[in-house]
Amino acid sequence: MCHVGRVGSVRAKEDDMTAKRSLEGRRIAALAADGFEKAELVIPLRALERAGAEVHVVSLHRGRIRGLNLHLPAGRVRVDKTITHADPAEYDGLLLPGGFISPDLLRQSADARAFVRAFAVSGRPVVTLCHGPWVLASAGLLEGRTLTSWPGIRDDVVHAGATWRDQEVVRDGNLTTSRGPQDMAAFLPAMLDAFAETSPRPEPASRGGRSDPQRDSPPRTAVTALRRTPKPSAVAVVVIGLLAAARHGRRGPAPRG
Repeated sequence: MCHVGRVGSVRAKEDDMTAKRSLEGRRIAALAADGFEKAELVIPLRALERAGAEVHVVSLHRGRIRGLNLHLPAGRVRVDKTITHADPAEYDGLLLPGGFISPDLLRQSADARAFVRAFAVSGRPVVTLCHGPWVLASAGLLEGRTLTSWPGIRDDVVHAGATWRDQEVVRDGNLTTSRGPQDMAAFLPAMLDAFAETSPRPEPASRGGRSDPQRDSPPRTAVTALRRTPKPSAVAVVVIGLLAAARHGRRGPAPRG
């Protein structure tokens, strides 16, 4: 699971980064669904817009999509285009944020898988982090690639044919990946570089090598955040009970024997 810890210092660095990387005239698609990790969409989106890029949030339905802070509800983000009305050819690059719910929903959408493939086939930049590579795996795009991700999906990435690295950022051709919000300070400049193409696309020195081992324990930041989760309020419990009672009432009494 993704955690938003250690991103407080990121905002102070954004202006300096964007001043050095102009994305004027670039159009970026940000593919996300309900359950996206808030920091992984909102912070990169802000950095892209400050650099001059036009960013469209593309999703499975119209209106707004709900973000999460780990597993707690966060704010909503407006959807600019649905996946059925977005043309990949209109965009210069793809941002695929994580969270553990949004990528799971997207990987089950044939339209979303096709949307992602269009960028990969054309060689345009694909930038993703956390659980985002789940979508790439389901789209059949990880065979022979080298990348990183949230450590918890390391085995999924490896089983999809990729080499997994336990690093802040990994760049393999047109694919740039990061582990999660804890690496946001390294991820943002790598993302801007990828979309601006201000640096060459290096081939990883370890292409085809062995993957880094799976970790022995979950990231401490995620475990700590879950342990500090506030208990449900009494009001929330009452509301849930009333909703359950209302649903039972609509079904009517059970038939008599």
